[in-house]
Amino acid sequence: MATVKDSTPPAEFQTALASIENARLRADLVIDRIPAPTGLAPWSVALAADVNPAPHGAESDLGTGRLVLLYDEDEPEAWGGAFRIVCFAQAPLETEIGLDPFLAEVTWSWLTDALDQRGAQYESASGTATKIISTGFGELARQGDGAKIELRASWTPLEADVSAHVEGWCELVCMLAGLPPAAEGVTLLSARRAGRG
Repeated sequence: MATVKDSTPPAEFQTALASIENARLRADLVIDRIPAPTGLAPWSVALAADVNPAPHGAESDLGTGRLVLLYDEDEPEAWGGAFRIVCFAQAPLETEIGLDPFLAEVTWSWLTDALDQRGAQYESASGTATKIISTGFGELARQGDGAKIELRASWTPLEADVSAHVEGWCELVCMLAGLPPAAEGVTLLSARRAGRG
């Protein structure tokens, strides 16, 4: 779970771990704890989320995400605090949706809205939203055109209870996959999944 072995995690990081366990997660997602990257912080934990295709009658991937919570009690200057969250989310789209000039802005707003609606306290948010348009050739020509949206983001939580941050990230993964928002007041881009992953 943590990158540091044979020592007791600091109390603040233990609080964060407990809050992850208590986060209210959407039933649409399958979430697993995965090995955290090493060398980024003295303590870290990582989660993987995949939209469960079974309830939606889909055979292909609908969306996926990764979240890493980093902790360094020395509060690196670039973080502005002891914690830093780094996340990734990706989903396939229909090509027409991938060509939408506002897709990147909408994707970023989904993350910030999801965090804000859950009362997550944070600062120093940054990230990139990338639209990927692809065309298959040769043996892949029958797959036709396809599109994906990817969001990579990081921010500094201002509290050890990171449950709202985890819940916001889960909401982002589901919204990118075209699932209805769990929170009121969030608009849904009329994106349907493409058959191509």
